[in-house]
Amino acid sequence: MTAPDRASAWERALGFFVDAKLVVVVLVGLLIAAGLRVAPFEDLGAAPLGRDPVPVDALPDIGDNQQIVFTEWPGRSPRDVDDQITYPLTSALLGVPGVRTVRSSSAFGFSTIYVIFDDDVEVYWTRSRVLERLASLPAGLLPDDVSPTLGPDATALGQIFWYTLEARDPEGNAVGGFDLHELRAIQDWAIRPELASVHGVSEVSSIGGHVQEYQVDVDPDALRVHGVSLEELTRAVRESNLDVGARTLEVSSVEYVVRGVGQIERAEDLEEAVVATRDGTPVRVRDVAHVHLGPALRRGGLDDAGAEVVGGVVVARYRANPAAVIDGVRARIAEIAPGLPRRTLEDGTVSQVTVVPFYDRSALIEETVDTLGDALWQQMLITALVVLVMLRRLRAAAVVAAVLPLGVLLALVLMKVLGVDANVMALGGIAIAIGTMVDMGIVLTENAVQHLEDAPTGGSAAAVKRAAAEVAPALLTSVLTTVVSFLPVFGLTEAEARLFSPLAYTKTFAMVGALVLSLTVLPPLAHALLRRGPAPVDGSGWRRVARSLLRAGHARDWILLAGGVGLAVLQPLAGALVLALAALRLLAPFASPERARWLERIEVTLAALAVGAALAVDWLPLGPERGPLASALFVAALVGLLLGALRLFELAYPRLLAVFLAHKAAFLAAPLAIVAFGVLAWRGFDADAGWLPSALRGGEAARAVESTFPGLGREYMPPFDEGAFLFMPTTMPHASVGEVREVVAEVDAAIARIPEVDRVVGKWGRADSALDPAPISMLETIVTYVPEYRTLADGTRERQWRDHIRTPEDIWEEITRVARRPGLTGAPLLMPISTRIVMLQSGMRAPMGIKVRGPDLETIERFGRRLEALLRQVPQVRAEAVFAERLVGKPYLEVTLDRRAVARYGLSVGQVQRTLSAALGGATVTQSLEGRARYA
Repeated sequence: MTAPDRASAWERALGFFVDAKLVVVVLVGLLIAAGLRVAPFEDLGAAPLGRDPVPVDALPDIGDNQQIVFTEWPGRSPRDVDDQITYPLTSALLGVPGVRTVRSSSAFGFSTIYVIFDDDVEVYWTRSRVLERLASLPAGLLPDDVSPTLGPDATALGQIFWYTLEARDPEGNAVGGFDLHELRAIQDWAIRPELASVHGVSEVSSIGGHVQEYQVDVDPDALRVHGVSLEELTRAVRESNLDVGARTLEVSSVEYVVRGVGQIERAEDLEEAVVATRDGTPVRVRDVAHVHLGPALRRGGLDDAGAEVVGGVVVARYRANPAAVIDGVRARIAEIAPGLPRRTLEDGTVSQVTVVPFYDRSALIEETVDTLGDALWQQMLITALVVLVMLRRLRAAAVVAAVLPLGVLLALVLMKVLGVDANVMALGGIAIAIGTMVDMGIVLTENAVQHLEDAPTGGSAAAVKRAAAEVAPALLTSVLTTVVSFLPVFGLTEAEARLFSPLAYTKTFAMVGALVLSLTVLPPLAHALLRRGPAPVDGSGWRRVARSLLRAGHARDWILLAGGVGLAVLQPLAGALVLALAALRLLAPFASPERARWLERIEVTLAALAVGAALAVDWLPLGPERGPLASALFVAALVGLLLGALRLFELAYPRLLAVFLAHKAAFLAAPLAIVAFGVLAWRGFDADAGWLPSALRGGEAARAVESTFPGLGREYMPPFDEGAFLFMPTTMPHASVGEVREVVAEVDAAIARIPEVDRVVGKWGRADSALDPAPISMLETIVTYVPEYRTLADGTRERQWRDHIRTPEDIWEEITRVARRPGLTGAPLLMPISTRIVMLQSGMRAPMGIKVRGPDLETIERFGRRLEALLRQVPQVRAEAVFAERLVGKPYLEVTLDRRAVARYGLSVGQVQRTLSAALGGATVTQSLEGRARYA
């Protein structure tokens, strides 16, 4: 007697899951619940365990690990800022541990220093080190009235929500009624604190409008008549705005807190302040100056289609979930909206301040996730269709298709556990892994089908175990080979790692998850669905039919029938299809073998038609205007063409193989030619290459080949349609605030008249944030355009663009055409997120630049202008995108003191400079809490 074959380790391990189906069902249920909990797809509805989705954004944040040190020195020239703040601070911060480099810029009134750390240094550790260094700066390193601050714990890519404040009536119409200074006070003291308290918000910055202040306009003649100096007036104004506390006082056994109230509440309080006394008569502020309310000096503003507005920008904290932050901001806006200021206008209209977003990244995030979700769904449909046609077994196709949604859910769970955010690259990794995922299911299922056909009655479980054990090592090797091929991606550093590693991680998660599911879930599922049906029951008549239908082996078919009845309530067509499939399965045991094969073909055909119809309706390859019927016919023709070609290749393959084997050398020439052609198309051809013979080098033939094969263009960041443009031209550096405002208003109004444009909001200068160091000559206009199609009430889709507008690039051409103005530079095609990424990486508005060094600024700028003219002539470069920075374009009026004359009048240099600063530029003497108390 021969001993029975001993089961292998693979067979014993995988056989456990075949025998313990209840354990598998529980684990799959937990996986589905956890996957639905963390899935970023909002249309999945409520999850059994609640919702805690993976952090989701449109694009990965590939900015450097940096901290911003921002220092204000109001009224000081860029040269003074650079000499006395930027250079000393940059030198001090270079010694911070982990610092890779330091970039800095000096502008009028402020300095911005970017301290860039190594990627492996933790972000909040870098913040503590920078704060530690700032706190330990030696005395005298910086001017006395300068205090450097650390920027928000965010990057410029965290600007996720921009909004304006508008006065609207109850119907939502803009009616006005609030001045710009009132809206700015509401933004600063009512809205900004509320939005800043939302979880995940790092900063809320204000932009536009006027900050109201008490302005003391001095009369020099009155000062001279009363013998009062400007310093005395400044001291009197400062000392007229003061509250004090005098501890406590006990009166009649009661303790009173003594408080001296002296804060300014109106302009008259300042006018009554005493400056000096002359012969017993007080000289008040009103005697030597005029006090009134006015706007503070500003270096930035906001324009909405030609009208000046007030707004703000919400910045998400580093590593926060942008989608969740935006949801929180929306909820807080809805919460505070009823309490925002309102007033009744002269015509009786009630006007209330309303927060109106004009750039909301949640729409882009939702579109990105939905697009990738649709791609995953369509890939699943295509895979199911291919499996149905190739395997010609409905149940085998169901077994293979089961691994796809489960694999995606497992990948999402791993993303949540390991901290990989969901974005276009991460979800794209799952999408490109589907082909490999389904391959594993096909291999295991096909092998299980073969073993089940050869297995004796009752041996289906052992057959499935052997089938899974046979292919398990091969599947493991295949997956490990693919994972190993991604090791170079995991070895990337800096921006490349931040961009491509999410794709590598998610593709690995999906493949490893599919492998685990193929080895643990598919064997018991194959055993449950693919095993042979029950043997026919003896007897005749209705009793035989009843006993046969009530056999345990038909339980799966009855479950399918019940599911079809339930589905018919929600989707009649889908429910009818499931009912038909269940009826075919129940009738199969009563048919002859020939009719049973026809029933199986009908079953597969119905399923294939249903999957194809679902694919056509969801995909609409011919566009919405052609309708679903035309798309369905196109999909059917496409599938038929591909399957027909595959069938022809299958029939011709034996003869082709014989010919190829008989003429190996000739056949190998074809793939070698394809490889050579591919390398030539990729790298291009150089007509002056040194390896060419001298007779051919530079000749007409070589030039013709060079023009035919110029090489493929290379783009580090793949193109991404964000649904909005960022129009960023610049004016000349010497342009005034008034001139810049006029240019912005004209340009925005012209762009707003383009029919495809939805909204235009332009920013000139900078917002009140360390993340925005823009000068007033820089314009940033966010242009959102309407989608190409809109869905009408009847469900049909209507095209909204004009006939000659086919792509977003055509809209951009319209924008650049209407925005041309004298003194305004051109702008390359930019979009908000991609532009922020480029600026984070390079420190400028373009991914490529030329750094020029020279003996002085005048020489550098002169050479830069000549270089600009030369680069505009390069064919591969867009002329409007070339711009040399103007370094010395801002004119100066320099007042040089005559020290002997100053000394002759008994004055010090400090006195003269302080008088000059206060008389011409103004000086902030004290602060009032009136606006804060009114709008908080």
